[in-house]
Amino acid sequence: MAPPGSTTAPAGTVRRGTAPDPTAGPGSAGGTTASGRTTESGRTPVVDAGDEGYRKSLQTRHVNMIAIGGAIGTGLFLGAGGRLHSAGPSLAIAYAVCGFFAFMVVRALGELVLHRPSSGSFVSYSREFMGEKGAYVAGWMHFLNWSTTGIVDITAIALYLHYWKAFTTIPQWVLALVALAVVLTVNLVSVRFFGEVEFWASIIKVGALVVFLLIGIALLVTGHKVGGYQSGPGLVIDHGGIFPKGALPMLVVIQGVVFAYASTELVGVAAGETENPGKVMPKAINSIVWRILLFYVGSVVILAMLLPTDVYQDGVSPFVTVLSKLGVPAAGDVMNLIVLTAALSSLNSGLYSTGRILRSMGTAGSAPRFTTRMSRHQVPYGGILMTSVVCVLGVGLNAWVPKDAFEIVLNLAAIGILGTWTMIMVSHLLFVRRCERGELERPSYRLPGSPYTEILTLLFLLAVVVLMWFDHDGEGHRTILALPAILAALVVGWFCVRRRVHEAAAEGPISE
Repeated sequence: MAPPGSTTAPAGTVRRGTAPDPTAGPGSAGGTTASGRTTESGRTPVVDAGDEGYRKSLQTRHVNMIAIGGAIGTGLFLGAGGRLHSAGPSLAIAYAVCGFFAFMVVRALGELVLHRPSSGSFVSYSREFMGEKGAYVAGWMHFLNWSTTGIVDITAIALYLHYWKAFTTIPQWVLALVALAVVLTVNLVSVRFFGEVEFWASIIKVGALVVFLLIGIALLVTGHKVGGYQSGPGLVIDHGGIFPKGALPMLVVIQGVVFAYASTELVGVAAGETENPGKVMPKAINSIVWRILLFYVGSVVILAMLLPTDVYQDGVSPFVTVLSKLGVPAAGDVMNLIVLTAALSSLNSGLYSTGRILRSMGTAGSAPRFTTRMSRHQVPYGGILMTSVVCVLGVGLNAWVPKDAFEIVLNLAAIGILGTWTMIMVSHLLFVRRCERGELERPSYRLPGSPYTEILTLLFLLAVVVLMWFDHDGEGHRTILALPAILAALVVGWFCVRRRVHEAAAEGPISE
């Protein structure tokens, strides 16, 4: 909301972190929306000051591959092994259900992108529809997610490198530090270089999955035995069916499956550095749904028909398990290279997104001022370096408790994901309500079933929190116990920054 005493700026100006005047009604003078469309509301265009200075260097192929990379990661390549063991073939249902809601989140974000493309993404939209407090919560929950995910990634990278004998003598923390330095360099060079790296990383991940799916289909069609087991649907029936251990294990693994889809929202951040987001984004976002069905659900179905699910193990890629049973040489080495690529890609995307999100927050006063700094290559290096500092703490964690570093930070990342998705859906719900009142105009690319879709998705996210609370055997319960401390930190943080937020808003319009 606009601060007391502020005045309505003329069209074509930028306000620092302000939303349209909520008191203006449909009968006020004509104006232009943030997306450039003329309406009857007379509202000031909402433009995020943090969007200034970026190059539109990401091409269609980059955005498409960022969307793919966001939907495919170590959650499938590595995490599916333990989940198949515990939930059986019903894991495919869990992936389908969580994939549906992940698509609803990114589809809602896509509509907001077409309303107003912004590198600040959901933070900028939270500011527009919920005010600065909403933007503050959205931004820091995203930072919590990706700064801790970055620690998860560098820990995973170090563990994957230790798979090869050439790296076993190097301390885990050293490998983690080197990985961080390499990916940090990629992000600081230019957005175009970042896009190229993500493009080729996604090519590797997609190529590996396509090859495996083709091998799996060939084995099923020919009726080839895998590890002494006759492949096919009969294998599932003979080993307890879809729910070999009941439905409860499927519900328990849902919290981990949600984490597997955690990067899908990054495509919205990339919109701010895309030349034609109105044309590129809908295609990239719509393609996510069939990728989820093909790569996640399809892979799990094939894996379940090739080997009994209790053969798969936690911490071992299910794809390696199958290929090893087939006697494929160097199967472990190949898959280890692929999961290493996936972890590097995740770290790369995390630094990219937090740099842009923190800059949007910094221009509004809710993040440190140095996060607004841009390099001569139009890279927001301040926010990227801030995330990297947290990751360096993760390097220390690898040196202090190398065996527990992964689990300690994974739980905090899960809270950040749920918080980010919640803010996206609430922002979209408020956006739709404004459109219904005639204050804004919805783009033709829309979230289907609104507002019921948003409410259903929010209920699903709440259900995930409840499931985590009852997960006493795993890490979910301890994750929820950390919530009060995180909420307290957010409250204290807000009182520390609110003066800067009000000062930034009081500066008023800035000429474009």
